Amino acid sequence: MRFEIFTLFPAMFESVLSESILKRARERGLLQVNLHNIRDYATDKHRTTDEPPYGGGGGMLLKVEPIVRAVESVLQGERVPVILTAPQGERFTQRMAAELAQQPRLAIICGRYEGVDERVRQLVVTREVSIGDYVLSGGELAAMVMLDAIARHLPNVLGNAESAPNDSFSSGLLEGAHYTRPSEFRGLRVPEVLLQGDHGAVARWRRESALRRTWERRPELLLSASLSEAERYLLGALAEEWAARAASARHEAATLGAINSLALLDKY
Repeated sequence: MRFEIFTLFPAMFESVLSESILKRARERGLLQVNLHNIRDYATDKHRTTDEPPYGGGGGMLLKVEPIVRAVESVLQGERVPVILTAPQGERFTQRMAAELAQQPRLAIICGRYEGVDERVRQLVVTREVSIGDYVLSGGELAAMVMLDAIARHLPNVLGNAESAPNDSFSSGLLEGAHYTRPSEFRGLRVPEVLLQGDHGAVARWRRESALRRTWERRPELLLSASLSEAERYLLGALAEEWAARAASARHEAATLGAINSLALLDKY
């Protein structure tokens, strides 16, 4: 898969691309990442890429001409998805990463400053994407996140073919607990089921662990997850367990409040 990254700061990508999974994927020819400096496509002697917005306001906007010239020069009319990183974009998800990994070539424009001239969207952008509800200094970090997440879905990029399908969100659930050696550390033991070699039992335990973790941390994900009848029963049991703990916590809080009140009465 080929990535075309358009940025004002291509050097920011060097360390990410020269380590770990992305480095090995590039060395094996599974991933090609081309970095394009938007400043190289500015035509004035100062290579200006940003200007104040018309109508006033704080900050600077990336100019339309260098970006459009860069994208059109690199893509040469080829129909390629062009993503703009922007806080206003649709939320980047695991499902989107898997979808984009089906593309043979993908372009990403890294936003900067207060954003880009609106005509960039109108002329070259096919999709706007945000990695979360917060603002970064620029889209380079967002592009790196997307690049890494998408690359994990490419064939043979990961050492274990089962890794990506078992990642959090891939199955609609958060990933459950994992353990490795030693089997005991400071009194905390690895669950016995993981040590017995029964692959079926291990698979069931991991699924239940994922269900429990999703219930506790991101219960809204369960609304769209594909669940068996047994798993729905387990969730019912978890709900009852949670309700019992909540009731116990309320009772403890009420008892503590009464004790504090009595202590104050004794004081006065």
